[in-house]
This record gives sequence, structure tokens and C-alpha cells, in this order.
Amino acid sequence: MTDTGTDAASTSSVRYRDLARLAWRHGRSDLLADAGLDQFTFGDEEGPLGDEGKAEQLTRDLEAMGPTFVKLGQLLSTRYDLLPAAYTSALARLQDEVEPFPFEDVRRIVEEELGGELRHLFLDFDETPVAAASLGQVHRATLPTGREVVVKVQRPGVRDAVRSDMEMLGKLAAAADKRTDAGRRYGLGKLVAQFGRSLAGELDYRREARNLAKFIELSEPYDLLLVPEPVMTHTTGRVLTMDHVEGRKVTDVGKLGMLDVDSRPIVEQLFSFYLTMMLDKGLLHADPHPGNLLLTDDGRLALIDFGMVVTVPPRLQDSVLKLLLAISDGDGEEAARTLAAMGHPLPDYDAAAFRDDVSHLVSEAINAGSDLQAGSVLVELSRLSAAHGLRPPAEMSMVGKALLNLDEATLHLDPDFSPADALRDNVGQMMAGGLRVSPGGLMAAAVEAKEFTAMLPKRANRIMENLAEGEFHLQVHAIDEERLHTVLQRVANRITLGIIIAATILGAALLARVPSDTEVLGLPVVALFFFVFAVCAGVALTIWIITTDRKVARTQRDTSARKDVL
Repeated sequence: MTDTGTDAASTSSVRYRDLARLAWRHGRSDLLADAGLDQFTFGDEEGPLGDEGKAEQLTRDLEAMGPTFVKLGQLLSTRYDLLPAAYTSALARLQDEVEPFPFEDVRRIVEEELGGELRHLFLDFDETPVAAASLGQVHRATLPTGREVVVKVQRPGVRDAVRSDMEMLGKLAAAADKRTDAGRRYGLGKLVAQFGRSLAGELDYRREARNLAKFIELSEPYDLLLVPEPVMTHTTGRVLTMDHVEGRKVTDVGKLGMLDVDSRPIVEQLFSFYLTMMLDKGLLHADPHPGNLLLTDDGRLALIDFGMVVTVPPRLQDSVLKLLLAISDGDGEEAARTLAAMGHPLPDYDAAAFRDDVSHLVSEAINAGSDLQAGSVLVELSRLSAAHGLRPPAEMSMVGKALLNLDEATLHLDPDFSPADALRDNVGQMMAGGLRVSPGGLMAAAVEAKEFTAMLPKRANRIMENLAEGEFHLQVHAIDEERLHTVLQRVANRITLGIIIAATILGAALLARVPSDTEVLGLPVVALFFFVFAVCAGVALTIWIITTDRKVARTQRDTSARKDVL
């Protein structure tokens, strides 16, 4: 037991040391610098804003630190409001590919999770993995019924490693939020908490199986889209079995190969599906990059890897829809108002400058005509928000990232496809979806109306009685009276103590002139005593004032930071 505890402590200290080295190497760079936009950077120039060398080094360092930090980097690649463009671009290219773990571990995990021997569970199980990532790896297999499947097996020990890393990151983020301006400004604790929830979801393969089932249901109206079906009898928290889809990654199909594919109907359905899914159903496949899209032999498009699915709140759905409509209409003022209502203003928020820059950006986007890409515009708007002291919701950055990846996929499939036209074509359907009221919503509204109708006469009579009897009181919380009273009392106490100390010093000075038989250092004992008392009281008063003021300032900073995060 002692050796195990010592090993755990040693491992923890090594991880803290590695993270401290990472923070020291990159904390002094432009990692958390303003995500401001350079007006003299043009579209035909290569390379994003920021220090590309440091961004690439951060990417390599995160890859070397293991699965938790690889996933953290992938999440940060969507936070255009926090990081400069060089970092988001470099982190988006993070390679989640590692050496596969031995087949003996695969066999052990599958048999433990599914409760049987591998030869009884599967008719055939390929020992060579199709792909290996930081959290797990994928093998092809055949069920006893002859059904072709793929089996995703979680990497051994990854849950314990992630749990330990998240505990460490949580402590460091909490300390940063409390003690540093950067932590309070960027809400590092909230960011780590969001990341922890996302990573916990990816480590539970049952959740991914439910995501697959949900997206199968949502994709039913689209005959050219395919989502693999999970096999629930062969799925647990650490093992996921689903249909094998034979196809080629979109990124592996060249321009000549695309000539044999009728891509326009596929692209139209894909774009409509994602818009409806995000802005009507409230679900976001956070990683629809071209590598997760497969062209099948029968001319359909398969969507894979649903480990990261984010819920888009109804309020944010409506706001993003209004924002997209404002962009498509070229209404920069409305876009700025919508963004301001969505975001959380920081102390340095400049509303007028933000409105002007948003209007200019929207105008430039409209001038692009058919080349307008909603994802790119949302990404730039996120960066503008950060530059002007407005923190947008984290989900908006993910929506922008998803639309940006969707733009890349549609552009690869059909270079002539116009996202702006497709957006306008789908607006009517999304608006109709937003106006629909669910049966539960109707029942809730009916209950509220019933309660209002039943309680209105009683409440009206009570108000009229109080008015007639002169007992009607209107309470306005303009100031915090209790806090004001406390502050005034503290000021009075300080003044009183200061007067007492000054009077003591004056009295001691007068006593020093009175002759005495007992003297110390040439002063009467009584005068010396009062001098010492006055000095000690003055030092104590000074310490008390400094300590109290620091405590009050720290409390005010924490309150302000919590308001900024909320």
C-alpha cells in the first residue's frame, strides 16, 4: 500500500511539474492575448494571426502530455474569443492518433464489459485496429448473426488518468481565478468545468450510442444521409459496437473522383440537416469535419463519430438564427445588438466601437456574395467580441466551429455550392420549427394561466385593502443599507481609535515634562508606558486597516468575476 501511495504521489508531482513547465513556456507568450483582428491582414496572405511557431510548439506539447490535454487542445481550438488565430488553427490540427494498445488488453476489456468470451460474442474479431486514438481504438468484427460491425474499445487506465488530470486542472484553474486577473477575465474555472463535462461524456460510450440513435431518428427525412446504428446488446460504458460503414473519407476523394458523384443533392441535404439539427432540435454535432464524413458506394454520405454532441439552449438557438438572418440581410446593427444580448460584457466593453466593427464585418461578408460562409463570419464575430470586451457564450464558438467545418466539407463536395443561398432557403423551415409549441409547453402555459386566473381576485383585493388602510408599502432596493451601515461603522471606529492614539501621544508628551523619581531612558515610567502603548496601538491599527481593505478588495474582485462569468 505504501509503494502504491508513493507511486501515485510521484506520478502526481510529475504531472504538476509538466503542467508548470507548460504554463511557464506558453504563459508569457501571446496565448491569452487579445484576439484582436489585424486590419492589414488580407485574404491572400498565408498564415493566421499570432505567433505560429509558439502555437505549433503548444500543439506538440499537448500531444506529448496525453489524452486529457489532447482533448483540451481540441476544445480550445473552438474558443476563437479566447485565443489568437494562430493557436486555434494549430490546435485544430491536433493529431488524436497514438500507438495501439495490445490485443490482449482489448480481449480482456471486451470480455469483462460484455460478460462472455470473445469467441462467443463475435463470429470474427480482427486483431489489427482500424484506428487508434488517445481514448480508445476501433476494430472490425462480425456478430454471430453475420452483421458486419466495428467495435470501439476504451484504452485501459484512461479513466483514472483523465480523472487525475482533471482534478489537477480544476485546482489550478480555481487558484488562477482567485489570484490572477487573467483567470478572472477568461473564467478558467468555468472553462475547465465545461471541458470536464464534455470529456466525461466522451468516456461513456453508452452516451455516444444514445447520440447515434438520436441522430438516426433526426436523419430519417434525408435519404442521402446515413448514420451507423449502434448494437445495444454489445455496448457498455467502455465498449461501443455499431454498424460498419464501407466508404471513403471525403478528404480522400480527389476532384476527379468527385466527378463520378452527384454531390449537389448530398450537400443540400447535409446543410439542411445540420441547420435544422442545431437551430430547431437544439443538438450540435461538435465535430463534423470532413474526416468524419464518408462517401459510401451507394452514393450516400455517412456521418460518424458522435462522441462530442452539445446541447444548444432554446434561447441561443433563437439568437443564432437572428444573427444568421441579420448577416444574410447585411444588417450589421441588428447583428451587433444580437451579439451584445447573447454575450457577457467585461469592464472594458466598448459598445460603440463593437457596433462599428460588426457593421463593417457584416458589410464585407455581404460583398462576398455567393462566397459568403456563415461559419467563417461567426468565427470572426467571436474574435471581434473578445477584442471589444464581450465574452460570447461558449456554445456560440462551437456553433461557429461546426458551421466552419460544414463549410469546408460542402466546399470539398461541391465547390459551386452557395451556403448563403442555402441558408435563405432553409430559413422558413427553421422559423416554422421555432414557432412550434410542444404539448408539454402548452400544458405548462395552461397551468400558469389557471393559477393566474385563480389568484388574481384574491391578490387584487389584498392590494386594495392595504391601500385603503394605509398599509401599502413599496420597497425599493436602491442601495445596500446593511453594507453602508457596516462601512460607516468601520470608518467611525477608525477615526475614534486614531483620536485616542493621538490623545495618548499628546498626554505622554505632557507627562514627559513632569519630574519623576523613576525614569527609563530619561523619561518618566508613566510617560514611556503611554508612548509604547500609543506606538503598539498605531501599528495594530495600521495592520487592521491593511488586512480589512485587502479582504474587502478581494471579495469585490471575486464578486465581479462571478458576475462576468455568469
